[in-house]
Amino acid sequence: MHPPSTRVASATISTPASTRTRPRVAEQRRAQGLLDTSVIIDLERLDPTRLPVESAVTAITMAELAAGPHATDDAGERARRQDRLQRAEAVFDPLPFDAEASRAYGRVYAAVIAAGRKARGARAVDLLIAAVACSKGLPLYTRNPDDFQALDGVVEIIAV
Repeated sequence: MHPPSTRVASATISTPASTRTRPRVAEQRRAQGLLDTSVIIDLERLDPTRLPVESAVTAITMAELAAGPHATDDAGERARRQDRLQRAEAVFDPLPFDAEASRAYGRVYAAVIAAGRKARGARAVDLLIAAVACSKGLPLYTRNPDDFQALDGVVEIIAV
């Protein structure tokens, strides 16, 4: 499914539940999938059986997590965000946004524009993550499926 250079890290996750357009049952659990930033943020609250057996994240997600501690003035929240970043760094070998992902971004961008939605601003980061999922042939797991509307046929989006 992936070129030998693609490493999908296996994550041990203790995480409540996913909703998808079509409910998924345990026997449909995917072998591999890409987790967006919203899933990593809520990982401990999610039912791990709703996530892929092997989970990956992108370097983009790691960048969002690295920015997190700096985006709050609350010391307690800053510590929680720093802890989340460090745990993610310990578990995942992030997938890069590479040449293959940049080509896939063209398809993602075109799908969003064709649906009459904006592909810039706050959505841009989500769409870059979707492009990595597209380039690797991985379903994208998210807590915010509305952020990925219009990507049917380009990236499989799984709401959790």
